[in-house]
Amino acid sequence: MQLSAETRVLITGASRGIGRALAELLAARRCTLGLVARSGDELERLGNELREKGAAVHVATADVSDREQVESAVSGFVEASGGLDVLVVNAAIAHFAPFTELPIEEAERMTRVNWLGTVYTVRAGLGHLLERADGRIVVVCSGAGHHALPWAAVYGGTKAAQRGFVEALRHELSGTGVGITAVYPGQIETHLHDADKAEGRLPDWYRPGEGIPASVVAKAIADGVARDRAAVYVPPSVRLLRIAHGISPALADRLLRRRLGKTAAPGESER
Repeated sequence: MQLSAETRVLITGASRGIGRALAELLAARRCTLGLVARSGDELERLGNELREKGAAVHVATADVSDREQVESAVSGFVEASGGLDVLVVNAAIAHFAPFTELPIEEAERMTRVNWLGTVYTVRAGLGHLLERADGRIVVVCSGAGHHALPWAAVYGGTKAAQRGFVEALRHELSGTGVGITAVYPGQIETHLHDADKAEGRLPDWYRPGEGIPASVVAKAIADGVARDRAAVYVPPSVRLLRIAHGISPALADRLLRRRLGKTAAPGESER
């Protein structure tokens, strides 16, 4: 589908990282934007910046882990813009730590934001798309949804849940006119791990400064939507990891050890 002045796009997690980069890209294409995030001040500043450049922007401060807040944000945008064409489920949080040391509150928060936030957002927007029998949902997952790494067990679990959800929903939506795209980024330069950096909780395999820019992911998302892609892998090596894991988890482990060092896959994998 085309992303143009006629396209109405709602993005969660829009104030930073991939969400912000996508908002900036789509504003340049004159899409009508609905920007949703918890950080109200940052969101409002972004909205004003994009409006000054001529974009039509509606902002809503909302926590995607709260179903009522999500429903209100989506319905408010639909009412204000006259409809919905593309729904981008992007909001996510991450915390690194060995599972036995991860505060259970952080595990719960990741589950509510990354997983339930996906369910709530898709549920809130899907009816509007089905009513028009047109549009696309984009769910920003992670390469960790195919092969998770140590110190990221809960995060990887939430991303695997997203992957399974998207794959099943793609079949359910067949013939409705509504498509769905899963996005699988590798390591991206965003604010996602700022808290862990500040607390010294980054695992040895993490490579600060080596991630790809959020703007590259945003462009890949826009291209994927324009081409009705079922899946987008950024960088392409994430697809190789998916294939390797499908053949043998041990093979995927070897690839990760070669790329990130032994700490990325220290255990012996079953074939």
